[in-house]
Amino acid sequence: MPDHSTPDQPYDIILRQGRLLGASDRGEATDVAIRAGKIAAIAPHLKGTAALELEVSGQLISPPFVESHIHLDSALTAGEPRWNQSGTLFEGIEIWRERKQNLSLEDVKKRAIATLRQQAAQGVLFVRSHADVSESSLTALQALLEVREAVKDWLTLQVVAFPQDGIYGGKKNDALIEEAMRMGADVVGGIPHYELTREEGVRSIERIFELAQKYDRLIDIHCDEIDDDQSRFLEVVAAWAIRQDMGSRVTASHTTAFGSYNNAYAFKLLGFLQRTEVNFIANPLINITLQGRTDTYPKRRGVTRVKELWQQGLNVSLGHDCVQDPWYSLGTGNMLDVASMAVHVCQMTGTAEIDACYNMVTWHGAKTLNIEHAYGVEVGKPANLIVLDAADRYDAIRRRATVRYVVSQGKLLAETEPPRMKWNP
Repeated sequence: MPDHSTPDQPYDIILRQGRLLGASDRGEATDVAIRAGKIAAIAPHLKGTAALELEVSGQLISPPFVESHIHLDSALTAGEPRWNQSGTLFEGIEIWRERKQNLSLEDVKKRAIATLRQQAAQGVLFVRSHADVSESSLTALQALLEVREAVKDWLTLQVVAFPQDGIYGGKKNDALIEEAMRMGADVVGGIPHYELTREEGVRSIERIFELAQKYDRLIDIHCDEIDDDQSRFLEVVAAWAIRQDMGSRVTASHTTAFGSYNNAYAFKLLGFLQRTEVNFIANPLINITLQGRTDTYPKRRGVTRVKELWQQGLNVSLGHDCVQDPWYSLGTGNMLDVASMAVHVCQMTGTAEIDACYNMVTWHGAKTLNIEHAYGVEVGKPANLIVLDAADRYDAIRRRATVRYVVSQGKLLAETEPPRMKWNP
């Protein structure tokens, strides 16, 4: 890539001799220059100067991590008002039903921004968060819309209108989710397996597609997040995606029941899904924790068929779902933890499979969020990137490598020194 810098027009930042990671390669040593919030030049040895030069010799330069699925409105509430002793999805829902009666704008905003700062320091610059819209006040939604505005100079936040209690689980819920669209939610959500009947679950999917078309929004549905092998709403989502030609704008989150389907049905469904371009999000930390709780032995892993979906060319990304809340009391927001859990739980330990798990928290996540046009370390694109203390994807996941530098919109947002061990035999 030619270097157009002149002494009168220095760069803002130059990263020297990092290993630039592409979507399908292992990284070559190069310089990356940033000017006016954009990637200005990429070359093996760039001329010119910069206000800030970072020597990153041999370290990995990567696009930032993408958090495809999190609930910021419930983040950092573990133990409030009580702990989830059974560890089940449904006890978590009951605890959240109690906790959300005391939500305030400041409460949600404070916890959400604290979580986003924690994630951004670890290289996450794009986040999709669900906001519960089952309460008449719509406090969680309003708070996250305000957070979206508050963090826009350093992080991109998408907000999903998520009817935690079902679109038809309460008399006002249908009207509330449409009000959420009018208020400016980016994505229409749903939870068909938690509707009161199978028929209402199917009806809710029809309503979700109707709202998405009416307000020109993306779709992200909590779909079949249950161990029940008879929970088969994914086929309904696939059918609607095919009929409406909306597949690339549709995401099916969790789909944990897919792991319990018999293979005859699962392989038939995979064939349908290949026609759709529907995106999938797995949340391996929380899925391995919540699912299989009613099993004795053998216990199901409770994670969707990540490897098989990936092998069939479908877009799969990964998320936390929960960070220190009624469903999952652990977590720091580090996407390398999520990728590592996927490697283990999904048995993706081949070299190409490990690389794919890294891509699921980067490029695949960008595709899920429909932001590919503005994502990646390429000349002319917004200067959002991270530098990891690692040589390649495998090294980054194996060691949960420290994110040395986080560059957001052309500015150095955060820097972290890797831990140093002194050995005293």
